Amino acid sequence: MEGEEHLSRLPFSSMIDEILTPHRQFDIDIKLVEQSPKAHEPIWNRNAGILYGLGNLVENAVDFARKEVIFTTYHDAERVAITIEDDGPGFAPDVLAHIGEPYMSKRSRENETAGGLGLGLFIAKTLLERSGASLRFSNRDGRSSGARIHIEWPRAAMERDT
Repeated sequence: MEGEEHLSRLPFSSMIDEILTPHRQFDIDIKLVEQSPKAHEPIWNRNAGILYGLGNLVENAVDFARKEVIFTTYHDAERVAITIEDDGPGFAPDVLAHIGEPYMSKRSRENETAGGLGLGLFIAKTLLERSGASLRFSNRDGRSSGARIHIEWPRAAMERDT
């Protein structure tokens, strides 16, 4: 379907916009930090798993953020990376080693335990890993509280069918 190629492939920046747009309607400021120029950005085949997985991670960040979510993108000839950070309470230290496992998601929201079964995070992580991504979960460093998720792909894996 040559005439529909524009629907099945999209530039990295367009994919990011598609992921972030539904979450901008809340009272949380979503800041996009693009560390690489749009020139020579990756062109990806539309992948529902990536869209769902990243969308789920952004939704979680918005749910736990106090005021803002920072979504940072980077790409070069070798890799494509996204970091999602929120200014919420962060991941509870005792569960960081288990983040992304089914039924094991506890994230402290002030003095309460928030989060359900962890199944959404498990599915998002699994879908992103199937696309070739590696994920790292941590808490933000320094003065800023909050969670950080770093997702990285080999660029060749993302552009393999282009």
